[in-house]
Order: sequence, then structure tokens, then C-alpha cells
Amino acid sequence: MSDNRNLILAVGLSALVLMGWQYFVAAPQLKADQAHQALLHQQEKKQQATENAPASVAAPTASSGEPSHLTRAEALKRSGARIRIQTPTVDGSLRLVGARFDDLRLRKYHDTVDPKSPEIDLLAPTGTAYPYFAEFGWTAANAKIAVPDDKTPWQIKSGSVLAPGKPVTLIWDNGQGLIFTRTISVDDQYMFTVSDSVTNKSSEKTTLYPYALVVRDGVPKHQTYWVLHEGFVGVADDKLQDPTYADFKDAGTPPKTFSSTGGWLGITDKYWMAALIPPQDAKFDGAYRATPYGGDKSYQANYSLPGHVLEPGQSTTVTQRLFAGAKVVDTLRGYEHTLGIARFDYAVDWGWFIFITQPLFWLLDKFYRYLGNFGLAIILATVVIRLLLFPLANASFKSMSKMKKVQPEMERIKKLYADDQARQQQEMMELYKREKVNPLTGCLPMVIQIPILFSLYKVMFVTIEMYHAPFYGWIKDLSAPDPTSIINLFGLLPYHVPSFVPVFLSVGIWPILMGMTQWVQTKLNPAPGDPVQAKMFALMPVVMTFMFAAFPAGLVIYYTWNNLLSVTQQYVMMKRQGVPVHLFENLKPPAFIRRLVDRSKVQASE
Repeated sequence: MSDNRNLILAVGLSALVLMGWQYFVAAPQLKADQAHQALLHQQEKKQQATENAPASVAAPTASSGEPSHLTRAEALKRSGARIRIQTPTVDGSLRLVGARFDDLRLRKYHDTVDPKSPEIDLLAPTGTAYPYFAEFGWTAANAKIAVPDDKTPWQIKSGSVLAPGKPVTLIWDNGQGLIFTRTISVDDQYMFTVSDSVTNKSSEKTTLYPYALVVRDGVPKHQTYWVLHEGFVGVADDKLQDPTYADFKDAGTPPKTFSSTGGWLGITDKYWMAALIPPQDAKFDGAYRATPYGGDKSYQANYSLPGHVLEPGQSTTVTQRLFAGAKVVDTLRGYEHTLGIARFDYAVDWGWFIFITQPLFWLLDKFYRYLGNFGLAIILATVVIRLLLFPLANASFKSMSKMKKVQPEMERIKKLYADDQARQQQEMMELYKREKVNPLTGCLPMVIQIPILFSLYKVMFVTIEMYHAPFYGWIKDLSAPDPTSIINLFGLLPYHVPSFVPVFLSVGIWPILMGMTQWVQTKLNPAPGDPVQAKMFALMPVVMTFMFAAFPAGLVIYYTWNNLLSVTQQYVMMKRQGVPVHLFENLKPPAFIRRLVDRSKVQASE
């Protein structure tokens, strides 16, 4: 039977392969993440800005045309009169024609770690490269009745600037006896409230259906990530509704429809989202759809509400909401509790291991609030995780120590029964039973580390709290790879690393430190007797160093610190078990190098 080193090696290499497949494809994109939002607005214009209007009561749709070539400033200027939006978190403007939300920037977030870099543009007007906007409106059972749509020339009734505590009221008379009034308010975060009222001054009964939609014409380059959900997102009947852009890549793909009482829907990016929130006590019919748009697609999330019947002289009001901003977990959960929005924090892509990622984020966030630095929070969280896994790790190290003790006897059995594998297996099992050794015990901590490592990577990659979060020294963004590089001697040489160099080859200081701690850990025990196995163990720290070079710096800091704690714990356990610790002996250079050094000394003395 193979000893537990073989099993540990197999599990370790399997974990590396799995993590490599899952992350290595996306790793080059991590280096470009800081330039991601800047590229969003600097690429060639390839989409057309189009006007979007509802086509039916149940499913408002968008129309598309040929791409325009306007800058954001030009598009805003051509769109007509606007109402300025100004809050502590967002600024922009509301287009009066159609009362469209199509100009919104996030004041607290920038394209790069430089606070003087441009603010993040979230919503964009018609005419730009990638229009992105939200609308609210009505449809009528009688097609002859004029209702507000994207071309409606709303008039300002009150208010001049939309700000917290300063709502704006718009009014429009359809000329057929219906008076539409829209009051828009905003809080100090990212929630807009749209209260639509209609008064029927005609002599005819009218039935009107409220609707809302959010549209994105085309998806900017570098916007998608293989390990992250971007595209449609929402909750209906407490179930996540989240098809991706790729689900609509084929021409003629039918809309994905659903109904619910309470819930929400929208379009999400990695850190930002535009989401529609209908009245939570009303049933709505929702849909996701994609239509041709130049050489790309126009993506739309929309819903419609039940009809409002207005007798002559009657009025009705419906209140809807738009979330347009950063996916800050506390903010999302605050809205979930105060407004009763079901599972609103599902806007964050917690992944398959949500039962680990959410508690892990909670732990990091609590430590951050106490320490004021996410890097220190990661270090402290590593200690807590080690404490939680302490009994299991102790059992593992105890088992490994016992395996170390019986190693000579195992080697004797292998040699004695080299030609009789069945007898060799039998004697090995008897040895394990007699010495109360379980080879599998040593593998458990490594197996458990895989989902923890995955979850920590996920938390750092998707939560905006980590976005541009600094550590100390050269680490300005824990969610991005270590910016230093061995290629230019970590900045000592006066040139920047060329952009075409893969991230995993441009190894930084922290990945090297991680590799060194991994190397020390492998040297805690004598090298395996099998030469091939010994070479594979010796190579593993090098492989992991290059692999972790493309990972977020925060994850590398976690793994480095975790290695140091593991070495300490294993050293103490081996001492308690009376097992010889060959760490310092194994850290010596190989025998052939020592011989070369000795020979050179002799030659020098001669």
C-alpha cells in the first residue's frame, strides 16, 4: 500500500489542478481589473443608442439600430433638458424626455486606486458606446390612449435638483383627460423611489398597467469574468433568477419569463448593479430578453404590474424603486430589512460555497471595522480559521508524526516483500492497525483547505469592500495581484513590465514569500524515499509560487500566514510526539552543492 505521502501528494496535486483550471483562465484578467472601468468608456464605439419603449402590457421590449459615435458629454448635450442628481454617493442627471435614468456616476469609486482618477460611470445615455439606462412607465388596455413612455416631454412641477430630502415632481397631461404625476426621491445611498400618480378627468373608464425596465445595449470588452456571474440577476418567489449574457448568445433565444409576488430583477456587473424593485406586496410578471443590436445584443430586464382601473374622477398611485449603485453588502442587507426586499444581498455572487463565503465575509468585515485594514483583517481571520481547525489539524499532525515513527518499518516491509504486493499490503495494514495509524487523517486538513481557499478567493474577487482596499507598503489593492515583479527586480530597474508578459510569470514579492514558507513546510520532514516523489514535493512550492502570482494579494497574504502557522503547529506537535525534527538539517543545501563549495574552498586555499 502506498504511504500517506503518496495520498497527500495526489490530493495536493488534484487541488492544484482544480484551482488552476478554475482560476488560471481568468487570472490574466485580474491584472487588467484596475483599468477595467477606464476601458469601459475609451473603447471604440460599436453600439447604437436607441430609444426603448414597451411593446405590450406583459413584456415591454427595446428596439435597436446602428451604433452612434458620441462622447458622453456630446450625448448628454443632445438629449435635451435634464435635472441634476446630487447625493453623497452618486451624481449625474435625469433626462426630462421620458424621465429616463441614464446618467449616473459613483462618487466613492474610481477607475484606479488614484482618488483623482475618473469616477465610475454606471448608467450611460443614448448615443454613447454602451447605453445603459432605466425607465418607468404605463401601458394602456386601449391602444388609443396616450401614456408616458421614453418620448414623453415631462414638465417640472417642483424641485430643481434631485437630492436626499429634496424630491422632484414631474407632470404630464396626455390631452385626453389623464394627468400623470411622477415624484422621484433618492436616499443618501443608491435607492431611487418613483411614485407615479394618475388622475382620470375624462368621462371614460381607463385601465393602465405600470411597467419598469432596465436596458444595457452591448457589453463592454473585459466586462465578463469566467469565475463570476455577470448579466441578469433577480429573485422571484425567493429563488434566484440569474441567466448570463451567454444564455442569450443564440439568435432567436426566447425571453426567460417568471412571475412572483415580491422580489426584484435587474442587470449586474462585478461590483455595480441596476435593479428594479416593484411593490413587494404586488404580483409582477418579469422577463429577461436580448435583441439584436448592431453586431451585439441589447439586454433588457423588465416587469409589468396588474392593471389599475380608473373610473372618471378617480386617481391611483403606484410606488416603485430603482437601485443603481455599488453592491455594498451592508447597504444591500439594509434595504432587504427596511424595505422587505427578498434576498437582496444575492446581488453579490457568493458562489457555490455560500455557506462559507458569507460567514467568511462577515468575519473579515468585523475585523476590518475593528482594525481599519483589510490586510490585518485577513491575518487575524487566518488565526481564527486555524483555531477552528485546530483539533483536526492536531489529529493530522499527530498522524503524520506516527507515520514518521513507523517509516523505517514501512521501508523494511517494502524491501522484504518487494516481489509479493499482496503480502506487502497485508503487512502494511497490520502495521497501521498495530501502531494505530490512519494514513487518511493527514489529508483531511488539506481537503478542507480547498473550499476555504476557494471561498476566500471568491470573497476577495466579488465583494466591493475589497475593491482598492490597501495593505501596507506596495500593496494598494488587496483584490488585485501583487504589483511588484521579479522581471524589473521589484522596481529597482527603471522600466515597467511589458503588458504582454503573463501575470503568473511576473512574480511579485508576496508570492515569493508564500513560496518560501511553502518550501520550509515541505522541509519539515525528511524527503520521501522515492526519488520521483521527492522531486515532485520539491517542485510544488515553485509551482504554487508562479500560480499564486496571478491571485489577489490578499489571498497570497492569507496563504503565507497560514503556512507559517502550520509550520509552527506541526513543529510543536512533532516535538510533543518525540519525533525527530529535521527542519534545519533539511534546509541545508543538497550534498552535491556542499561538495562543490568545499572543493572550491580547497582550490582557493591552494
